[in-house]
Amino acid sequence: MSQDIAFTLAEYAAALRMRDLPTSTIAATKLDIFDTLSTTIAGTSSPGIGELLNLIEEWGGSEQATVLVHGRRVPAHHAAWVNASMAHANDYDDNHDVAMLHAGVTVIPAALAAAEMAGGAGGDELLVGVTAGLDVVCRLGLASTVGIVESGFIYTQLLGTFGATIAAGRVMGLTPAEMVDALGIAYSQTAGNYQVIRDSALTKRMQPGFAAKAALISVQMARKGIRGTQNTFQGIDGFYRVYLRDRYSPEVITAGLGTRFEHENLSFKPYPCMRPMHVPIDTALEAREKWHLAPERIRRVELRFNEHTYSAGCTPVEAKKAPRTPIDAQFSIPYVVAAALVHGRVGLADFTSAAVQRREVLDLAARVDGVVDEELERGWRARVCPVIIRIETTDGQLLEHRVDRPHAMNQAGFARKLADCIAFSGRPTPTDMATNITSLVEGLESLPDISELVRATIAEPALSD
Repeated sequence: MSQDIAFTLAEYAAALRMRDLPTSTIAATKLDIFDTLSTTIAGTSSPGIGELLNLIEEWGGSEQATVLVHGRRVPAHHAAWVNASMAHANDYDDNHDVAMLHAGVTVIPAALAAAEMAGGAGGDELLVGVTAGLDVVCRLGLASTVGIVESGFIYTQLLGTFGATIAAGRVMGLTPAEMVDALGIAYSQTAGNYQVIRDSALTKRMQPGFAAKAALISVQMARKGIRGTQNTFQGIDGFYRVYLRDRYSPEVITAGLGTRFEHENLSFKPYPCMRPMHVPIDTALEAREKWHLAPERIRRVELRFNEHTYSAGCTPVEAKKAPRTPIDAQFSIPYVVAAALVHGRVGLADFTSAAVQRREVLDLAARVDGVVDEELERGWRARVCPVIIRIETTDGQLLEHRVDRPHAMNQAGFARKLADCIAFSGRPTPTDMATNITSLVEGLESLPDISELVRATIAEPALSD
């Protein structure tokens, strides 16, 4: 048997330096750090975060790293756990539209916690570690040839454990041998099921946190000399056989490694919900602008897309037409399309407990149907795909509109997103928070100590603190 891919990835990450990174790659890494910090701030007061913080306070431990926004110093693996959970709490974080995973939400919290624990790590080391982790997790996802709904796993956590381990290990300066052990130790902890979506479980938002926490534990155990599996990915009982039935393309993981960085193909979300729902939202918003239909004039809405989008956003039909919780709504195409058609926008405010009970939105959602289009299925199987919307009006018109790809965010859109996330955090924040975060991320390679960026995310003390 040839050497396991774990050795190739370990050698790549350990050897990577700033001088190896193209300008476009550095820009892509900075953008993902900026976006992930934004979504972390938005998740500050989300359900479940307070409970996690209470647990961590009960457990105690060394003050190794910081829970962002809150400012508490806790063990590094706990900081990574909570920060990743906050970053994913609103499903507003990055997405790879082909690999079908969120990359930054596991990698960046793990790298930040590792940098703080290491002490004195500069922005350049953070950039290199994050770059390696993002590249690896995207490659692992692209290599899989089974979709997440069929597999029963959510790749964000399942594969993110490995990407986060690579990032944290690189920041902490692990040798290639230690990195192989760390990946093997991470394999003993990796998980991430799709049932959390079906059951509207709050742990859906927390699974990336488990991956980031496992990464910090793995790299610290490896530093102590604990041996992990060596044939982690391709062994007889390696990851790809045990978890994904050997349905993967190994060459995708290693082709161009170190010269082509796959996270440059990440997309960023203008809407805080599942990525396959973004094209339906864009289609609905364009249709609203095009025809100016009042909700009461709409008899029925039909949306056509591939099987993956239909299964993820339209089944079970009854539950998707009448979501009961914010998590339900974040995975309901009828709900988001109805919100877009009724109010002309979809944002953080549409996914609160009060918002998902709005009668005008639910009434229209009940009239929204998804349909699998065979042509779109053939061309875009298990991927974000084009959407065709057909609206039947009460006076007998049949209107049709198509959007082929999600709308991309521009620089102004990222600035608005950060401002919205700060406002949504529910915490008193410094007036210059957005300016400071933006400036520090832009000049990250020159930052002597990453703690300055961490401090820029801290909110002002609340009266209850």
